[in-house]
Amino acid sequence: MTRKSTGSFSEKIERLRDALDSAGAVVIGAGAGLPTLAGLACSGERFEKNFGDFQAKYGIRDMYSGGFYPFDTLEEYWALWSRHILVNRYKKAPKPVYDDLRKLVEDKDYFVLTTNVDHQFQLAGFEKERLFYTQGDYGLRQCSKPCHQETYDNEDTVRQMIAEQRDMKVPTELIPRCPVCGRPMTMNLRGDGAFVQDEGWYAAQGRYQEFLSEHEGAQVLFLELGVGMNTPVIIKYPFWEYTRQNPNAAYACVNLGQAALQSPLHDGVHPFPVHALERRIIQAAAGGPPRPRLSSAQNDLFIRPSPGGDIPVQGAAHRTRPGKELGSHGFDPLSQARLVQVHAEHVLAAVQRL
Repeated sequence: MTRKSTGSFSEKIERLRDALDSAGAVVIGAGAGLPTLAGLACSGERFEKNFGDFQAKYGIRDMYSGGFYPFDTLEEYWALWSRHILVNRYKKAPKPVYDDLRKLVEDKDYFVLTTNVDHQFQLAGFEKERLFYTQGDYGLRQCSKPCHQETYDNEDTVRQMIAEQRDMKVPTELIPRCPVCGRPMTMNLRGDGAFVQDEGWYAAQGRYQEFLSEHEGAQVLFLELGVGMNTPVIIKYPFWEYTRQNPNAAYACVNLGQAALQSPLHDGVHPFPVHALERRIIQAAAGGPPRPRLSSAQNDLFIRPSPGGDIPVQGAAHRTRPGKELGSHGFDPLSQARLVQVHAEHVLAAVQRL
């Protein structure tokens, strides 16, 4: 960094420090950038170390694409997934990002909302009752249909699969099957309408909503870490709206290259109505929630309402009511006193500087 850019970065970190010190409560929103920067890389040396044989035989280049590989047998499928679950769910991240973050908030009233499914927060000592993993858990499995709304812990089975797999196959008798209908089981990960939201999921959702209600109007820091534009409707847009509605709240965005708040929207273009859609988003059904389009010219966040028309999303569509616009109020630009945008070299550096 140049001296000028370092100074600017340091100033933003100080503002973030001040916002954290003055906050009575902190809501952490964690996206995919956080585990990556904690050392949980899905490709490169870490992938080759744990999946080199799969790479050589099947041409798989990273863990993410490996999860979609069309294996011929369930024995192969679970050989790969058991390794994937072990290294990402049951082993702590190699860098102390989560431990450092816990130390920053352990004397605060805090809550964590995350789209990640690795439970690294829990491994780092964050209280389980203060975590809401909206998209699932590598540590749980469910019926692939599903025939019932229940999940099952998988740690013992995963470790046994690791110990007994040979030639990239697990023993057939270890393949998990639904105890109700006998179908093969799968990971409890949100991908479509088959995702199981069990009692634990709804309990965590309830605790999160209760936390927000308890701190409505209070000094709250909404700390967004590593959240991109893949599923912004779960963390980013609600954080914007909560801060807009609460003059005592502060919003901080720490991101490699997407640390930005959209400028005021153009005339005739309506904002994404987070307040109206949040319940549908968190309780997303098949196809997922509506996703906004980005203006390539202005990079403004918006949805162009189509009264009575379809909003295409992830291969599905949600229909609006005839004559019903998606929203009419504009996002106020958050005052600089309440907004911290950190274009960090990486999240780890920002966290360690606090």
